[in-house]
Amino acid sequence: MRGGAHEGRRQRRQVGACARNFSARLNFDANGYGDLMDMIFLQLSSMARDMCTQVRMEAFTALGKMQRVSEGVLLQSLSKKVIKTDSMNVSIINGQKLPPKLKIPCAAGIFSHGIEDEFYQVRTTACKSLGALAKFSNQYAEKALDLLMDMMNDDTEAVRLQTLEALFHMATYGCLTVQEKHMHMFLGLLVDATAVIRDAARKILGLVNMPKLQIFKSAVDGLITSLEKYPEEQDIYGILFSIGKNHGSFSANIAKYLAKEIAMASDGELILDKPRVKALLIVSISAPFSDDKHKKLNIPSIIFSHAIPLLEKFSCALGGEINQDSLLSYLCQKGGMPFWENRSISAEFGESESCNVETVEIGAHIENTAKATKCLDEVLVMQSVKSILEIVEGAWTMRMTCNVCEVRTILRTCKEELRLLAENSSGSIGAFLSFLSEYVDAMLFIVEIWQLIQLDNPYTFGLTSLDILLEKLDMSVRRMEYCYVRLNRVLEVQVLELSLIAHLFRLSKIAVCSKVVLGKLLSVINRLEDLCADGSCELSDFSREIKKAFDTNPTGDNLIGSINNLFQLFRLKPTTDFGMLKVISAVLRVCDNDSENPLQYICGLPVGISFKISLWNVSSHHRLWLRMTIGESMQHTFLDFSCFGGNDEVKSSSMVVPLYATPKACSFVLRVCLVMECPSAGISTHQGGDGGPSDSVVQLSDELDVYFVSAVQR
Repeated sequence: MRGGAHEGRRQRRQVGACARNFSARLNFDANGYGDLMDMIFLQLSSMARDMCTQVRMEAFTALGKMQRVSEGVLLQSLSKKVIKTDSMNVSIINGQKLPPKLKIPCAAGIFSHGIEDEFYQVRTTACKSLGALAKFSNQYAEKALDLLMDMMNDDTEAVRLQTLEALFHMATYGCLTVQEKHMHMFLGLLVDATAVIRDAARKILGLVNMPKLQIFKSAVDGLITSLEKYPEEQDIYGILFSIGKNHGSFSANIAKYLAKEIAMASDGELILDKPRVKALLIVSISAPFSDDKHKKLNIPSIIFSHAIPLLEKFSCALGGEINQDSLLSYLCQKGGMPFWENRSISAEFGESESCNVETVEIGAHIENTAKATKCLDEVLVMQSVKSILEIVEGAWTMRMTCNVCEVRTILRTCKEELRLLAENSSGSIGAFLSFLSEYVDAMLFIVEIWQLIQLDNPYTFGLTSLDILLEKLDMSVRRMEYCYVRLNRVLEVQVLELSLIAHLFRLSKIAVCSKVVLGKLLSVINRLEDLCADGSCELSDFSREIKKAFDTNPTGDNLIGSINNLFQLFRLKPTTDFGMLKVISAVLRVCDNDSENPLQYICGLPVGISFKISLWNVSSHHRLWLRMTIGESMQHTFLDFSCFGGNDEVKSSSMVVPLYATPKACSFVLRVCLVMECPSAGISTHQGGDGGPSDSVVQLSDELDVYFVSAVQR
């Protein structure tokens, strides 16, 4: 057994060495290296049949890193039968054809075996490499597509996601052509129960080549069905525009049928609020922006006139790179609406031909400079997130048996990776990554608090490191609960269980049953029961045991003695289903002030400070305050949203806020930030007396320094 394990480790090291050396040989001259690369491919194929799971995984990983390989060897890797065709005589290396001199039976069906492996990790790796090699041969890509489509029926979600990622990269390289036999699977993916899979399928359809009109229509119908089932997924309109733009002739065909439908409708109009009508208009209007525009597509003018109400969606689909006024002018001109053409011509001069010429030039410019729809590779991001969450889960299980410092290091690294991903993402996925970063931060505090609680005598008078960590944990939980809009049920349950842990830690610290803390514990348990009442989710063992303790003894006397056992029951339950999550945020700026340009004031008199404030996803029911601090002195100013312009998504305002109590000093620095009230949140109580928030708060903006200097120097 030891010898076998040692041999397995040696083989894994060999495979890893091969993988590292491939990239170093990319610049080698092709002459003389075709057979060598094929030989390495065949050796790796043999190792991909090894009895050791890790060896098979690393072998498939290395196969995916190959940069030169004969087409015959590639085709043989897909077929379990030894192929004897002319294709065996062709070797493709950097565009040069070389005759291979190798026999390749050992590569027979290696990928067919890999995607049927009993371990999902091997299947996942095989799928990734299967797609990575598609760029070397169109014939291989066609056959690999059949295998990958079969993998979409795999029972493991990780395998399905990796398969979609492989298909996405094949589409990116232009080697993915969808046939009719594949459409049934794609149409099913568009209405899959998992949001990430639906999104990945859409992104792939936005890039693939569809050789037949019927396939194109099936894809459009499938996206419309998905839009009707999931109306909140508005990015579907951008994918429809991308598909139409990539198949201009097919889009023009759709436009002609839609024009007839409009003409036959009552009063010559359709209800534009219907997803189907909006989707078909998006596809129709994309035709002039395609590479087929030289074919005289002849889009009916009625299409352009009906597309005007959807101007914003067209602008978003084009990535916002074309000015909306220019786009509107183009649609009006194409739709035969001259009032927009002449809008800048004074009535006293009458109509001017130059305006019509200018509008036509704008339209031509738009057609010539339109860019492809931006398709963010969110599938790759979510794959990274899954890997990070697995590491977090593993670190959590190590907390009792491993050095706590090592666990903290792992969690900090995961938090930093999530933060970097969040900074480079936007929309719901960016909000979700920000939420996960906050969640991992809370895990860090929990691990550190538990370590302190385990000490023999952690309780001392005055403010201790334990008090500070408890307050940080409370703040982290408040941010997750109140700074994210549209938390789904699963995420809300996770946040509430973190709140339960925070309350248990408070009980453990004070070592007596506090009625305040017990009341909050009971309140959280009641909320969890309400969330689980319809059966969509269940109370965890952790929550159920706390509820049982309350049911047994309402005074909570038995909770303190069982906190250690309860903590052992807590389990991380990471999820990647985030829905339409949004994050509440704010940016606060002070006008014309820095350390070299301070504001002047007269000691003891109020002074006005000019601020520019921008808010995201803040609605009218939120209560925001401007908090200004000088040493121990604090002033709160309530924000009146009637002074803000914009909507619930984005609003902004410029305002002058007075600081009433200026100190008797030659100069001072004021600390300013925006905070939001959290009704009935957290553990800490608000210290009133300054006319500020009546509940606990969470900080929304970064804290700024505002510099002051006395106008009267003594």
